[in-house]
Amino acid sequence: MKFNILKKAMGTVQNHEGAKAYSMTPEMELYSAVVTSGLNDSFYEKADTRLARIQELVAKNDAEFVGKLAVYTRNEMYLRSVPLVLAVELAKQNSGNNLVSKTVTGVVKRADEITELLAYYQLANKRTGAKKLNKLSKQVQKGLCAAFNSFDEYQFAKYNRETEVKLRDALFLVHPKAKDEKSREIFNKIAKKKLNVPYTWETELSALGQQKFDSPEGKKAAFRAKWEELIGSGKLGYMAMLRNLRNMVEADVSFESMKKVCAFLSNDEAVAKSKQLPFRFLAAYREVKELKSDMVTMILNALEGAVVASAKNIKGFEENTRIMIACDVSGSMQKAVSAKSKVMLFDIGLMLGMLMQSKCSRVMTGMFGQTWKVINMPSKNVLANVNEFYKREGEVGYATNGYLVIDDLRNCRLRMDKVMLFTDCQLWDSANTGATLERSWKAYKQFCPDAKLYLFDLAGYGNTPVRTTGNDVYILSGWSDKVFDVLNALENGVSAVEKVKQVVL
Repeated sequence: MKFNILKKAMGTVQNHEGAKAYSMTPEMELYSAVVTSGLNDSFYEKADTRLARIQELVAKNDAEFVGKLAVYTRNEMYLRSVPLVLAVELAKQNSGNNLVSKTVTGVVKRADEITELLAYYQLANKRTGAKKLNKLSKQVQKGLCAAFNSFDEYQFAKYNRETEVKLRDALFLVHPKAKDEKSREIFNKIAKKKLNVPYTWETELSALGQQKFDSPEGKKAAFRAKWEELIGSGKLGYMAMLRNLRNMVEADVSFESMKKVCAFLSNDEAVAKSKQLPFRFLAAYREVKELKSDMVTMILNALEGAVVASAKNIKGFEENTRIMIACDVSGSMQKAVSAKSKVMLFDIGLMLGMLMQSKCSRVMTGMFGQTWKVINMPSKNVLANVNEFYKREGEVGYATNGYLVIDDLRNCRLRMDKVMLFTDCQLWDSANTGATLERSWKAYKQFCPDAKLYLFDLAGYGNTPVRTTGNDVYILSGWSDKVFDVLNALENGVSAVEKVKQVVL
């Protein structure tokens, strides 16, 4: 089944720049809205507006599809908050259906997600007063009971925080039946606030920070020793290492300790288990790149190795396939993905684009804004390539004239099998000439009839600049490298929506 499932529902609308666009089916719009959302403000849409749109779309979609999408988004796209939203919204629509409990169990993969789900539950149901979580959905309760029995004491203690909905509150509300004596002991410890303090980098450094030292040198030596202890313990998780590379360098940890860190970060199995979004590697790369240390080169090589490992399972194309990769670096793409992040939306596009480029043999790459510029890169050193694009984004201006990519191919008589645009899909013509991506694509198809266009939607605003009614234009969405699994599915006749429907609850 090709992506022409959108045909019947693609009405004409205006995008956020007032240009002609096409609506999506409710399924595809919900899919694109959730896999590109950290529930933070985007350039054209506030977080509350996105949330309200997701809530409306849940009501328009089949309940089973919503449940499968929640589990798919959590397990395949590595997002945490939005799957919890889908589970709760599903419960509001289907209070007596065991589909809800299966969905809750499928999305709660960390102990703190029990309390996060309950916090959203009270918000979504507009609960106020002292007992905001009274009359909890029986199916939500059933799903959380199963979740309580899936974590050990360390996992509970690690995320036992003083949030509005506390772990102890959740225990008393859900009343989980312990699966065995060990779980019963853990539940009793939660109830009595007797969980053992976990050995984590946060607790260890917090305890060290409360101590007094005779000198700054003594303090630095203590923190260096603590980091080396944490590294040697084998209990420092992948994400913790990735986030603390700068701290380790500034603590002046030993060469042997940093070798262990780099070996772990670039280990194929560790990378696969870490389930990191690609832009996390980019954020770490930028944090350490300019540090004054003789270990920075080793760290950068390890991060490049990690990205290579993460890209190993990307399904490439036959060696002879000709591919154009174009990255949108317009003004609307220059919005941080969250309030605390330095990573912008166009970084995600660049990262995914360079990951794809690293798997191709016959490929051209470039970036577009007001103009279009070809910037070809070697296939190695993905992060360095992204950084090179990042430094040069101002060279093409800040409009979103994506049609120029296609026009250049036609004018230069360049035949491509696949043209890939990584964009927020809010394309327009800043010169007011009447040019559109759709018109340029139709003209290019006269010259190169077998070419296919792939729009990687990174913002999920719910519309597309090209009608996807044939078998030559495809829409993909997401921030994870798993989006390339969808690309491979499309090559085999399975749409993004159909791939979600393959999830087993």
